[in-house]
Amino acid sequence: MSERKAYPSDVSDDEWAFVAPYLTLMTEEAPQREYPLREVFNALRYVVRGGIPWRMLPNDLPPWHAVYQQTQRWLKAGVFEAMVHDLREVLRVASGRNEQPSAAIFDSRTLQSSPESGERAGYDGAKRRKGSKTHMAVDTLGHLLALYVTAADEQDRAQVAQLAQAVQDATGQTVEVAFVDQGYTGAEAEQAAADRGIRLEVVRLPDAKKGFVLLPRRWVVERSFGWAARFRRLARDYERLPDTLKGLHFLAFAILMANQFVRLMAHVL
Repeated sequence: MSERKAYPSDVSDDEWAFVAPYLTLMTEEAPQREYPLREVFNALRYVVRGGIPWRMLPNDLPPWHAVYQQTQRWLKAGVFEAMVHDLREVLRVASGRNEQPSAAIFDSRTLQSSPESGERAGYDGAKRRKGSKTHMAVDTLGHLLALYVTAADEQDRAQVAQLAQAVQDATGQTVEVAFVDQGYTGAEAEQAAADRGIRLEVVRLPDAKKGFVLLPRRWVVERSFGWAARFRRLARDYERLPDTLKGLHFLAFAILMANQFVRLMAHVL
């Protein structure tokens, strides 16, 4: 393959040194390996950063069908989740924290549906939007712990059991408290979290709210949603499968955290 001009979304040499072992599901000599793995990963990053359809990949990157098929293999293998969980431990230790968190923040974000995702869309009356909800759990540094996708008309409190279980699976049962908004109130949500060793702490708006209010703890997950929204493929729900939407969120956080890790290593060295 001839040399091409780099795209802003391309993986750097230092980042590639970290992520390559996670992405190498078969040897370079395998007959299925027709295109360089790094270029396939660059193409995936281009799609997620730019928000383009698969079929609109530039001609100097591997063909869309090869990139899509490899992406599905990566998603099924859980490589981006593994990457995020390992990076989270390293970055937490570098910040003077324990490897695994004792606190988390739960929240959801409603993504507008598209023709591809419309079949599973629901109507979120609070946001006045039809689409999907991404239910997210992050640690107190904003690093992704778990994510679950539902139709937008699903209540946040109804997802506590699954989200709490995913958090404990990811951390080894270390999370003791989860900060949430008033959408998670109720005895059932509280019990669902307690059954998994987590205490829900509702962070409420001040009674005399006037204008924007920065809520303690809760702002962290809002920042994480903002990080995800910078990846244009995640600005709406363009995916036919909820598992793909979930996996691409883990990819986005893997990209962000790998960059943070590389900058940290450069500072240390």
